Amino acid sequence: MKKFLVLLLTIQATHLYSQSIHSLEPASNHYKALKVLSAEPNSEMAKLDGIRYAPSKYSAVALLYTMAQPAYLKQDQIDALKNSVQYPANSSDQTRAELDFLLKWQKERTLAQEERAAQILAPVGYWPHIDVMKNHPSYEKNLKHLFFEGREVLGEACTTENYPATAQLLRGITKDMRIMEFTTKYHLLRPRPYDLEPELKPLAIMSSPSFASGHTLWAYIHAFTWSELIPSKRKAFLELAYEIGESREIMGIHYPSDEEAARVLAHRMLSAMWSNPEFISDLKAAQLEWDNQK
Repeated sequence: MKKFLVLLLTIQATHLYSQSIHSLEPASNHYKALKVLSAEPNSEMAKLDGIRYAPSKYSAVALLYTMAQPAYLKQDQIDALKNSVQYPANSSDQTRAELDFLLKWQKERTLAQEERAAQILAPVGYWPHIDVMKNHPSYEKNLKHLFFEGREVLGEACTTENYPATAQLLRGITKDMRIMEFTTKYHLLRPRPYDLEPELKPLAIMSSPSFASGHTLWAYIHAFTWSELIPSKRKAFLELAYEIGESREIMGIHYPSDEEAARVLAHRMLSAMWSNPEFISDLKAAQLEWDNQK
């Protein structure tokens, strides 16, 4: 069923626009190694499979995003996408290996890595509900975050003011990312790694379920989008997205499979958007801004 949904989304994505989306790179690094382990329940650790993210920790803002109107995706696409990913069973060999991987990070992470992960990368995030309130104290910072990856790779001139069509595209994509993020999280209710492993001492306690990683979903859907605008910079954008995902593991708040699923889901989301004429129009307008820079 999952393969059929992905195939359907891909077919939808290619019939409107002659430029097709770049193919998704295969899993690499530790994600590749962990994926080969069994994701099925292990009867010896069966009690872990009864643990889910606790309702007492639910975030009201996050839940509201599950009811928001998407910019480019349709509701049936959101439903198909949320059902196209699944996390390894809590009791599985894969989850145990992932928890051990996080414990290794906890033991070996440096102060510089902790600071980069928790103080630089963790606070970054564009929130559509802030963008509608120009008197919000975080309004300007929020808009700056919208172009975080662009600035990191292309320089300080990469702003909403200088590239308004790109800003329009990123706003729509990120709105749908937030909807997808919390729709998937609250559909599956995966507990955080520290909910399963008492030896983990995370650098933060999170107010939403673990799967998939929202930070990583944002990082990759932006990286994939920037890659369509400036294909020559794809490697740099994907390396930055990987670093952002890895930072969540350094902090002890996400399993590696949360990051890998977010990477795959981000590509499927962008592929599905290709079937929306409004998305294609906004993409072309953004591409013109960057074509004029060549």
